[in-house]
Amino acid sequence: MTDQPPPPTPSSGSGEPDPSDPSSPAGGPGHAGPPPGWGPDMPPTGPPSGPPPGWDPAQGVWGAAPPPQGWAFPPTEGYPPGSGPYGGQPWYPGPPVGWYPPGHGFDPNDVLVTPPGAGLGGWFDRCAGALRRGWRQLVPIMLLTQVLPAAVLSVISLGLDPSANWAPQAGSSASPVLPDNFAADLLSLLVVLIGGSLLVGLVQSVGWGAGTWVITQQAAGQPASLESALRYGLRRALGLWGWTLLVSLLIGVGFCFCVLPGIYLGFALSMAGPVYLFERHNPIGRSFRMFHDRLGLLLGRVALVVLAVFVGTAIPGVLEGLGTSPFGTDPFASAGTAAGVVVVIGITAVLALPAHLAQMIGLLVTYAEQRAHEAPVNTAGLAAELG
Repeated sequence: MTDQPPPPTPSSGSGEPDPSDPSSPAGGPGHAGPPPGWGPDMPPTGPPSGPPPGWDPAQGVWGAAPPPQGWAFPPTEGYPPGSGPYGGQPWYPGPPVGWYPPGHGFDPNDVLVTPPGAGLGGWFDRCAGALRRGWRQLVPIMLLTQVLPAAVLSVISLGLDPSANWAPQAGSSASPVLPDNFAADLLSLLVVLIGGSLLVGLVQSVGWGAGTWVITQQAAGQPASLESALRYGLRRALGLWGWTLLVSLLIGVGFCFCVLPGIYLGFALSMAGPVYLFERHNPIGRSFRMFHDRLGLLLGRVALVVLAVFVGTAIPGVLEGLGTSPFGTDPFASAGTAAGVVVVIGITAVLALPAHLAQMIGLLVTYAEQRAHEAPVNTAGLAAELG
């Protein structure tokens, strides 16, 4: 025992915790002092009157900012417009970019329209497919409207050719003079050639319209009979014939000034016929715009068509000249030689049939490809435009 009083209890403000005090950090509950760092300017303690900032009762977490307007969770509707790792892209899984629902754009598997990016192989496939589907209707159409009129005009021109009468007169004279009735004979031949060419062009326009209708209808999965095709061709022939005459006149004037302008106009106006049949307005302007908008693509496709037509018509032309030469300068002087000439001309005209098919199919498939580069289009839409 001692007479000294016990040591005083440390004050709560001394900063040293009392191990025996339950409320102290070291001793547990019972410490009545405020926690370290408390100051008189701090808000009063007690149960909170509301959820803390950032609290989301639906998610059960806090500390995150509220979702932006338009956000859905779970993401069933995709990212809001402009957000996400790739702004504006659909939420995966979803259709790829550039995909269009059936009937609302071009189809990569469309049998007539070559989609952008398919290249020359896709163009060839669609040309071959058009011939494979429609040759039963296209061959008689081309024979009636292209081959037969050309053969008839060749026979008439050969029969009216006055050069057989000019040769003996020129040989009988010592000085070079014009044969008798030279101007009248030449004028008659020119009238027959020009008038016959105009009539042949009108008949050929019927075939172009009919063949285009057959190819488009069959590509769309619709029936295409020969009778219906010819009726359609007759309905469109006059307008197509008029535009063809204007295009031919422009190309002819271009060749008169120089060869290169004529070649340029031939390529630039190659789409005028399909443009008239499908769009029926401004064929020349639309053809120029297609040519200049995709110069390399259209130039390459049309060059292949021109090459096929040149080869397909040059070979029969050479064969016709070789076949008719043995019958002399006046093959219609006797019935036997006349029959032989007619047979030769008919056979060589039929040999030019592949050239007519290549020209029509190649230009039509090229036009459909140009339309696909301008806007989404498919065969069903083209068939509806064709009427």
